[in-house]
Amino acid sequence: MSKFELFKGTNGQYYFRLKAENGEIIAHSEGYTSKQGAQNGIAAVKRCAPIAPVVDLT
Repeated sequence: MSKFELFKGTNGQYYFRLKAENGEIIAHSEGYTSKQGAQNGIAAVKRCAPIAPVVDLT
């Protein structure tokens, strides 16, 4: 099952990444100054991703 991982970087900022079932990272966040900010980012991805359009910029 895919999962979000929430972690604190060596720079003191909070990040999250989304990992696929095979363990590969498929998305990585920007740095957040607070844990709550990173948790809000996860919530936004969960809420918005199912309806986000794909824009082909190739």
